[in-house]
Amino acid sequence: MRADEAAYANEDDEGLGLLDLALPLAQSLKQLVVGPLLAGVLALGAAFLITPMYTAKTVIIPPTQSQGGAAAALSSLGALANLAGASVGSVKNPADQYVGLLQSATVADRIIDRFKLVEVYDVKYREDARKVLSNVVHATVGKKDGLITVEVDDHDAQRAAEIANQLVAELRSLSSGLALSEAQQRRAFFEDQLKQTRDNLIAAQKALETSGFNQGAIKAEPQAAAEGYAALLAEITAGEVRLQALRRSLADNAPEVQQTLARLSALRGQLSRLEASTPRGGDADYVSKYREFKYQETLFDLMAKQFEMARLDESHEGALIQVVDPATPPERKSAPKRAFIAIAATLATLLLMASFLIVRHAWRRSVSDPAKAEKINQLRTALRRS
Repeated sequence: MRADEAAYANEDDEGLGLLDLALPLAQSLKQLVVGPLLAGVLALGAAFLITPMYTAKTVIIPPTQSQGGAAAALSSLGALANLAGASVGSVKNPADQYVGLLQSATVADRIIDRFKLVEVYDVKYREDARKVLSNVVHATVGKKDGLITVEVDDHDAQRAAEIANQLVAELRSLSSGLALSEAQQRRAFFEDQLKQTRDNLIAAQKALETSGFNQGAIKAEPQAAAEGYAALLAEITAGEVRLQALRRSLADNAPEVQQTLARLSALRGQLSRLEASTPRGGDADYVSKYREFKYQETLFDLMAKQFEMARLDESHEGALIQVVDPATPPERKSAPKRAFIAIAATLATLLLMASFLIVRHAWRRSVSDPAKAEKINQLRTALRRS
């Protein structure tokens, strides 16, 4: 036999083998059976003392998003399409947004006030009630179907169902006042632009009326030239806003910025040549005011059309949150799992007792060995001194 094999054999003889491990277990087999069973029975009895928990579940369909007529019509706006695109972003995953709204402090506070959860949870502060509520409310999004499942845990089955259904009601109320979808954002954007343009149009109309020209004089102005000037000026305005939006995220040498600058330069050149042909004298004041009026009128018409199209798209999206399965009071408790508690306590006790018996047997063997006994005495002495 080689030296390493001999050393291994000696080490195996000195250590604990399978028989050494089985011996203390066999000697205390009765305790290994009775002890874990007794612990399991005690754990089962304690589980009956725990207040049962019930889980109510509701399933909802989040509003879907679509690219409707207003999104397609943006291509006809030129620079205004870029402006709307820079100001309005599409939502990639709307279901996650609605889950975030369900977990918001606004929704939580409404639920806390409605069901008086500060008293129910026996906490002192509203913040503590929010933490407890966040632990008992679980909202998940299905990977395949995209449905949102809302589960609520509570010691009262009826209250669990009522909270789950009220969460959906609060989600509807909160989302109705927010522009979440792409069409809703476009509608909000054009609504704001429409209000500003309406005010500017009214101011331009009043300024035109103060120029001293009557309706006949207005009709005498070359309409085609005035409308062309107004459209050109509107496009320059939209391009400038677009340039400002680009410069917030891109450098001046970026291709998009350079392209926008080149187009603005060309448009301003056309505007300068057109303004150079404007009459001087008393007519110039009237012409400038009339052009400003037509410019604001053109912008107002564009914004009004896009606002109506965005509203139509928003109505087609089905912004209502639809409930697939409303929450009902659960008939069976979800916790505690009494059988699981009893089995876990039995196995844990069995493992602890077996470990204790093996360690005790190894300790007794060490004490009976004179060489090891001396080391144990040294260890005790060192521990006493420390």
